[in-house]
Amino acid sequence: MSGPANVDGASPIERRTGVNAHVHLPPNFSAFRTTAEAVERAAAEGLAVLGGSNYYDFSVYDDLAVLAQGAGLVPLFGLEAICYLPELRDAGVKINDPGNPGKMYVCGKGLVHLDPLPADAAERLAVIRATDEARIGAQVARLNALFAEGGVPVDVTVESVVAAVAGRAGVPIPTVHLQERHVAQAFAEALAAQVGDDLGEALERLTGSAPAALDAVSVQNHLRSSLMKAGKPGYVPEDDAVSLDLVLGLVVSLGGIPCYPILADGASPVCGFEESVDDLAAWLLAHGVPAVELIPNRNDPVVLSRYVTGLRAAGLVVLAGTEHNTLDMVPMLPECLGGVPLPDDVAATVWEGACVVAAHQDAVARGEQGFVGPDGTPDPAYPDADARIRAWARTGERLIQAVLSDHAAAAAER
Repeated sequence: MSGPANVDGASPIERRTGVNAHVHLPPNFSAFRTTAEAVERAAAEGLAVLGGSNYYDFSVYDDLAVLAQGAGLVPLFGLEAICYLPELRDAGVKINDPGNPGKMYVCGKGLVHLDPLPADAAERLAVIRATDEARIGAQVARLNALFAEGGVPVDVTVESVVAAVAGRAGVPIPTVHLQERHVAQAFAEALAAQVGDDLGEALERLTGSAPAALDAVSVQNHLRSSLMKAGKPGYVPEDDAVSLDLVLGLVVSLGGIPCYPILADGASPVCGFEESVDDLAAWLLAHGVPAVELIPNRNDPVVLSRYVTGLRAAGLVVLAGTEHNTLDMVPMLPECLGGVPLPDDVAATVWEGACVVAAHQDAVARGEQGFVGPDGTPDPAYPDADARIRAWARTGERLIQAVLSDHAAAAAER
């Protein structure tokens, strides 16, 4: 695949070509205990680029920047947010959440304006945080009631979950913004402490079934899917206050590139919104979203190639990541379902995408024109999307190569 040029006698670090543009770092729900662990694993597994994609707080990116520099990695700063499209929800259309019609995950890539936040970004983020916190609070209350009705009362509070997350991650409490997975983990732990060896029977009473395995990850996932999703007794409806326009405005206010994360055959059946690659690409471009991202470990290689090829041909930047948003420690280098390596064409395309984001992030940080401008409009200096992507990728590749070479030279001097 495409990547930094190899030089005779080059050290392994100079030959890194792996990219992962989407991981969640603590205090987000994460497989990693610390940001340092994520960076160490990325470097050890041959990555050149590591991108964070955290929900609702970006304080951890200070550590990511410092640690990545020390490890010879190029860090990408991103976000993930959830928004709601009422018209699609009312029509029953599933977007990129197979359990919740009308619910859309959106990412931002190459964020720059993080400290301090621009006023517009701070206002948008405050709406998102407040809406999310209200929903999480209502969900915690509902789950407490369900557990009590099931004969296994527990005392889980938002404050106790936040404190536990902050303690595990070693971060200040104000930087913690709870996700459903945090809540599921807290209730799973409280249930296990309450019932001991009778965990399977307790789950049967609470949910009507129990997972085949009773390990921590399986129990958390079971509670989340059985109680917390749309149509389940612990579900709390989303608030329409967080719109697509609100989230896209946040991304561009932070200097980033809007990006749509794709499930493809990670959902069965494929979500209706994503069934047609051509229609998906047209909708995204019409709504000011010039980039897409896949999490290949849930995709068949043939299906993955079809989406990547079609979306890139339509003029979209294509990225890939692993999320690492469960307790399962999967490889840092994205791979297909079943551990199958990425097809060569996919690997080359997602390398290109990471190079674009790296170049954009660097340019905007220096006050220059980015791949998209401050209003989200693509760089007008090129005749078409393909020329724009190729040019920005060349710039990003040179930037990444320089970081790798500088690190290798510094390591040789030590």
